Amino acid sequence: MTAPRPLPGPHAPSLDLGGRTALVTGAAGGIGRACVLRLAAAGAKVRAVDRDAAGLTALAEPAASLPGTVESHVLDLTDLDAAEHVAAGTDILVNNAGIQLVRPIEEFPPEAFHTVLTVMLEAPFRLIRGALPHMYGQGWGRIVNISSVHGLRASAYKSAYVAAKHGLEGLSKTAALEGAAHGVTSNCVNPGYVRTPLVERQLADQAAAHGIPEERVLSEVMLQDSALKRLIEPEEVAEAVAYLCGPHASFVTGTSLVLDGGWTAH
Repeated sequence: MTAPRPLPGPHAPSLDLGGRTALVTGAAGGIGRACVLRLAAAGAKVRAVDRDAAGLTALAEPAASLPGTVESHVLDLTDLDAAEHVAAGTDILVNNAGIQLVRPIEEFPPEAFHTVLTVMLEAPFRLIRGALPHMYGQGWGRIVNISSVHGLRASAYKSAYVAAKHGLEGLSKTAALEGAAHGVTSNCVNPGYVRTPLVERQLADQAAAHGIPEERVLSEVMLQDSALKRLIEPEEVAEAVAYLCGPHASFVTGTSLVLDGGWTAH
């Protein structure tokens, strides 16, 4: 059996983003952290945005040896005006921040539904709105929205998350159509279940919702529709983001780059 190739890390070659400013939300962990390090490895000046101050501080050590730089911005994305403001002057915008709550619709707290939509749909709109004047002015920009297989398919008990991701898909396509004449591309990256704290926290919620032990949730619920029976790694998602920021993806816009292990092949 052929040994698996090592995952691309923050030192992966062939992408030069020197002189570019990138912004990544949800930057303190998981996919966001991997994206920050990958873009900084390509030479970008990265604004790392998260409400988790300690998680942002922890980025300093791995970022220190990279060609680019990382600036921490502690921000709760429910502050929509602040979100729009922090995006000003960015060349690359990665809308990644996400939250999750697993409940049947009739038990889903309305205030939680509102918060999920605010963080995962309205905040990306405001961030795009804040970033576009600079992108349009220079005739170049890259918007990458971290969607999900749940932007293309639904799962029970995730009404807010699924609604937000489906909305993000539409927002991304609209930005692509409007931005094309200005040299701005907009795309979604759609992973299946990623090895992140967000997914790990779902295990107990899913176990309760489905009435099965936590150890059965991963194989029988989360990965049931995936042909590849493993979690995708954050670095794999970050590499897809890097591709969409690079020169070989200049004609890729208004689409979804699906990393779902075969889920949507059904």
